[in-house]
Amino acid sequence: MTPTHLLIFAGSGLLAGILAGFLGIGGGVVLVPLLVALGYQPVQAAATSSLSIVITASSGTVQNWRMGYFDLKSVIGIGFPALITAQIGAYLADLFPPYLLLVAFGILLLVTIYLIQLRKQLKSRAQQESQRAPNNTPSSNSSTKATVARIATGALAGLLAGLFGIGGGTIMVPLQMLLLGEPIKTAIQTSLGVIVITAVSASVGHALQGNVLWIEGLLLGIGGFLGAQISTRFLPKLPDQVVSNGFRTLLFSLSIYIFWQAWQSYGA
Repeated sequence: MTPTHLLIFAGSGLLAGILAGFLGIGGGVVLVPLLVALGYQPVQAAATSSLSIVITASSGTVQNWRMGYFDLKSVIGIGFPALITAQIGAYLADLFPPYLLLVAFGILLLVTIYLIQLRKQLKSRAQQESQRAPNNTPSSNSSTKATVARIATGALAGLLAGLFGIGGGTIMVPLQMLLLGEPIKTAIQTSLGVIVITAVSASVGHALQGNVLWIEGLLLGIGGFLGAQISTRFLPKLPDQVVSNGFRTLLFSLSIYIFWQAWQSYGA
């Protein structure tokens, strides 16, 4: 590996780590396109990204815990089903042709943007209804609904983590906002903790199939470790709207790039 490649991997890992802490994602939405652009197969990109995300997300989660922004109950509630479904995703990743995997990834990013916007609309509607009937008491089924919502969120996030080499935060953050009513910064902090679990599970699944590029993954992870330490310190100081807009802008930009890569892969 040339010094230029070393610099690219370290810098990309740093950027992914910063985004992980700010947006509650593992950084795979950045790392997978990068590895594909460097000529790696999509399944190798997904597997290697998963390895680096283990390091990145662990770094950010430890920092959140030290700052008092870590809810173990929520992390376990979402993370346990994700642990199981990540193995299914890792297995399925080998069954799809590269261009189809990329197209599905691009669609996922666009759907996530829609979910974030939908959550904003539902939140506004809920606030209006609360003003009309401020004395409403929580439903007796609210605890059961929250448990089901956490299981569904974790199961889907784990599946996507294994399939696409992402931590699952791209879907976990909006689903926590949508189904559990969490504010975006709380959803981000919980998501980062769950990502540690999904990334470990996905990495094991991919390693057993021989898809992980160990040196590249570790280099990306080291950069991500430093980036996550930086961003988790600044996240609590940022307005929710700034974080939300940054998240949506990133997802849209990456979806365009991924679709272009899919077209290139299909024509090859």
